Amino acid sequence: MATIPNTFSALGSSQSTSGGSASKEIAGNFQDFLLLLTTQLKNQSPLDPLDTNQFTQQLVQFAGVEQQLKSNDTLSSILTAMQSTSTSTAASYVGMKVTADGSTASLAGGAATWPVSAAKDTKRATVTIFDANGGAVATKSVMFKAGAQTFTWDGKDASGSMQPDGEYSIAVTAQDATGQSVLVSTELSGTVSAVDVSSGAPVLMVGSSAIPLAKVKTIAYQ
Repeated sequence: MATIPNTFSALGSSQSTSGGSASKEIAGNFQDFLLLLTTQLKNQSPLDPLDTNQFTQQLVQFAGVEQQLKSNDTLSSILTAMQSTSTSTAASYVGMKVTADGSTASLAGGAATWPVSAAKDTKRATVTIFDANGGAVATKSVMFKAGAQTFTWDGKDASGSMQPDGEYSIAVTAQDATGQSVLVSTELSGTVSAVDVSSGAPVLMVGSSAIPLAKVKTIAYQ
């Protein structure tokens, strides 16, 4: 019985090619396949007719690959549109004050402020301030009430010397009246100065801190 050369297997490498090039190759291979098919139909022997099952299988395979390529193109277009929308949204935050999860704040004018939130009242809390290089410059003992509040550092190190303006971060440990640890979460707060899209997904720049849109908690006009 006559058989069709496996055009799909021989020419199907176009699946690994991306974008419009793959679509063109698939279309070209499909035309080659049809040319081979019609040639065999014209010249088949009545005593050894074409295997229609094999023919149908290869048609289905080609149709499936072509549909997958079209789906990939559609998804790519949707992703591009979503990235464009995210960038536009992020750009609208420039000049606005935002807060987000984080521990960094800018020291300027003799003060740096961090939004913090304590799970419950603390009897004792230790706040350690670190410079941009990770070195501890000061330690403060404070008490936090349950809920959201702020911690402000006067910019002075352990010896009372004023530290230069710049980015600083904090770490907080706290205990309640029974000596049990209390969770105190920290946030960073500041004005969005720019939007960085170099990594694909836009991030807000607050000082030297990069904040993904999903991490933003509050937004306010200055």
